[in-house]
Amino acid sequence: MASQDEQHRNLTLIKGLTFLMFLMFAMTTDSVGVIIPQIIRQFHLSMKAAGAFHYVSMGAIALAAISLGFLADKLGRKRTIILGLIIFALNSYLFALGNSFGFFVLLIGISGAAIGIFKTGALALIGDISASTTEHTSNMNAVEGFFGVGAIIGPAIVAHLLAVGAPWKWLYVIAGTICLLLIATASLVKYPQTRGSEAGAMDLGHTAAMLRDPYALGFSAAIFLYVAVECAIYVWMPTLLADYHGSAVFMATYAISIFFILRAIGRFLGAWLLAHASWTLAMSILCFLIFLCFLGSMIGGIRVAVFLLPASGLFMSAVYPTCNSKGISCFRKAEHGAVSGVILFFTCAAGALGPLAMGAVSDKMGSAKYGFFLATIFAGLLFLVTLFNHIFQPARSRLNRLDSSEYDLPLSDSLQA
Repeated sequence: MASQDEQHRNLTLIKGLTFLMFLMFAMTTDSVGVIIPQIIRQFHLSMKAAGAFHYVSMGAIALAAISLGFLADKLGRKRTIILGLIIFALNSYLFALGNSFGFFVLLIGISGAAIGIFKTGALALIGDISASTTEHTSNMNAVEGFFGVGAIIGPAIVAHLLAVGAPWKWLYVIAGTICLLLIATASLVKYPQTRGSEAGAMDLGHTAAMLRDPYALGFSAAIFLYVAVECAIYVWMPTLLADYHGSAVFMATYAISIFFILRAIGRFLGAWLLAHASWTLAMSILCFLIFLCFLGSMIGGIRVAVFLLPASGLFMSAVYPTCNSKGISCFRKAEHGAVSGVILFFTCAAGALGPLAMGAVSDKMGSAKYGFFLATIFAGLLFLVTLFNHIFQPARSRLNRLDSSEYDLPLSDSLQA
């Protein structure tokens, strides 16, 4: 049996590996807003067509998550993670060989499927290394913090590549190289045993059954709305602000970077709020502030949007990881792979359909601002969902029960968590 020091080192390695995985794939997925304008110019595409770089990636992640999410429960976290990382690394190097839009879209789809595989494994792993549903939420927020760092690094790398005359596609080669290091680390780390595993029962049918569970669907609906709102910023905000000619040119030029920096800073705001208020109240407050940023932008026009839309990042940091964590925590640890796949499916479906709908509306009406009217409606609905959740507390009893059964937390302690 491993000593406590060995267990501690192993746990530290597992957390570090998980953090770096999220950072690495955020470098590619969250750089799409910077890459799309290059794609439009390079291949002479419409907004809707160029947006395939985002739609296809999100769609592939969604399909892999819903169809293969059970692998994390059936094969184990380690094998699932390594499988996804290998596919992602090999595919990333292929970007260096191509120079056509169709070829790049195909590779984007394959990388999305790989992300869907290793991300569901990583999300399930977070439950294995958490001692309570509250710690699960804390770990999920930490993971998303590294995702936020990757979202800053990725666009910065693309901007640097373009500044020195290098093609944007080398971003994927860099990500693939990082992925090789992750594969080596993942191969050496000893993963914790999933408690109560029923691998024989874990298959696509089990995942499909979760689509009828009200807790899985409820949290997935909230996440769907949130992701549609967030994607509006990093996919279409650069296009919206491209025609800005006011005095705040600096804000318009670096709007995406400012948004991601504020989202990273917002991690501290979210952590403070979660420490001083219930998670349901915290989500309601943050989603209300996000809605105000979008509503103010639509009322005030582009001269106000150049400030308020990037500022919305300050309130976004804690929303997705908290809702994701609570949704996963509503199920036994042996089912965390399958439920992670379901929630990730809705995450990426929103990531594909939200920007697609915005792009279609913007193309039809002739301006990106009309797509943001749609995003404002999504933000308003998200606030109403979180307000309902705070008032009626539908998941509280189930979370308390699983704190006791899955994490060995005394019921009195779970009621306080």
